[in-house]
Amino acid sequence: MMVSPRQLSVLRMIPIARRIARVSAGRLAVFRLLNSARGWTGEQTPVDDAGRAIDQMRDLYGAGLPVCLVGHSLGGRAAVFAAARRPEVRSVVALAPWFAAGDDPGGLGDREVLFVHGSRDRIASAERAVDVADRIRRTSPVRFVMVENGGHAMLRHHAQFSGAASEWALRTLAVDRRLPGSLD
Repeated sequence: MMVSPRQLSVLRMIPIARRIARVSAGRLAVFRLLNSARGWTGEQTPVDDAGRAIDQMRDLYGAGLPVCLVGHSLGGRAAVFAAARRPEVRSVVALAPWFAAGDDPGGLGDREVLFVHGSRDRIASAERAVDVADRIRRTSPVRFVMVENGGHAMLRHHAQFSGAASEWALRTLAVDRRLPGSLD
């Protein structure tokens, strides 16, 4: 099934992307990814889409620029798994990430990973996210933030979710030069 740009899961990332762009003051190029298909199948996963997006950024800006992947729900899972496969990725923000039981993305090396999860999330299991964070923590720096009374949609306490994502991206990328950015 195709992903629509009007789906709530897609629209939810607009204010986060805007906040990252605003706080970076032109020092980060911010792009939103529209996955090629819904869900996570054996044939096509959002990890493949993230890889293609990283390739496009490399073609646009050249090799060697660091990347921070920010994803919500299944996108948070994809960001973590994509980071394990792509050397350009310096950091990850997994917002209310949805993980399957037993998920293990493998070693992430020196990539810095931030999990932000709501304590009232009824869609994505905080326990599974903690388990994945603990696996990653064996080899990589991980921070886990629990947003008290936050839900999966990140509507309540949205400033905590978007603030954590923007601060993490800016700090972990530490880009000093200005880049032209795009939100779409």
